[in-house]
Amino acid sequence: MIIRSKAPFRLGLAGGGTDVSPYSDIYGGCILNATISLYAYANIEPRDDNKIVFRIPQTNEEYCFDSVEQLPILNDKADLMKGIYNRVVKDFIKKPLSFTLTCALEVPFGSGLGTSSTLAVAILGVYTEWLALPLGEYDLAYLAYLIERTDLKQAGGKQDQYAAAFGGFNFMEFYADDRVIVNPLRIRNETINELSNNMLLYYTNTGRNSGDIIEKQQQNVKNEKAKSIEAMHQIKNQSYEIKEAILKGNLDEIGHILHRGWIFKKEMADGISTPLFEDIYKTAIDAGALGGKISGAGGGGYVFFYCPANTRFGVAKALEKLGGKVQPYSFTKKGLETWHIK
Repeated sequence: MIIRSKAPFRLGLAGGGTDVSPYSDIYGGCILNATISLYAYANIEPRDDNKIVFRIPQTNEEYCFDSVEQLPILNDKADLMKGIYNRVVKDFIKKPLSFTLTCALEVPFGSGLGTSSTLAVAILGVYTEWLALPLGEYDLAYLAYLIERTDLKQAGGKQDQYAAAFGGFNFMEFYADDRVIVNPLRIRNETINELSNNMLLYYTNTGRNSGDIIEKQQQNVKNEKAKSIEAMHQIKNQSYEIKEAILKGNLDEIGHILHRGWIFKKEMADGISTPLFEDIYKTAIDAGALGGKISGAGGGGYVFFYCPANTRFGVAKALEKLGGKVQPYSFTKKGLETWHIK
């Protein structure tokens, strides 16, 4: 038997960073995001030899362990897989398991689309399918968050886990004590199609460590740096503005909102923008884009632009000269999916 799962990556349309503590605990955070047709995959094949094997085909890595209740966390690329296994056994199964877990991503790690958190949801999903764990969308997303932030002590926010679990367009609210409210948006299909047509996604061919940037952002809030906090207030307010623009079908307004947000985003913490990003942004605007946004914490990975009318084609042609690539995608309505085959 093979048990499978897939979870979609997301575009953070507005409010990114306001889901990170302590900002969300003090002021409350709001984020608007949407899942896209790029996925993290997890596959489990049960074994009967008392071994646990983790495989990452993209990097030709394999980790093999004896089947025990708790695996050692050693700061390697298998830590996420080990951390999730440890939590599943500790909280639910109470005994060692034997299996091969194979994971794959359709985008590079550090790309700004929520890679590690989406993979965490996919891995938890495949355990849920295999072991019939009592986990709904909220439970699964929160457990993924706890494993990453508490068990593995990885810096980051909360939006990615909930986006991967729920799927679709969601307006999310974040409060103290890890309280999260996911509000799915009802959007007309023609609006989604037009937004997909006008939103160009571009991979810069660079990666980054989001944890470093997020830690700077957290420190700015703790130190009560007024400029950074005000920038985050403005970023949060834009999640309301873009939500209204989408629901009312005023899509070109999104480009103008994104352009204003570009300035505020860079003021949240050092390292969010780079000379390459500045060059990419100027090139896209000069070619007809109204505005754009770094996806995720910044520093590398993907950037997307709102291109009105038929300017997307000219923007894509202009960006091709800068060493990256335009990424095809479409918006999706489903979150985590699991199934098995015999």
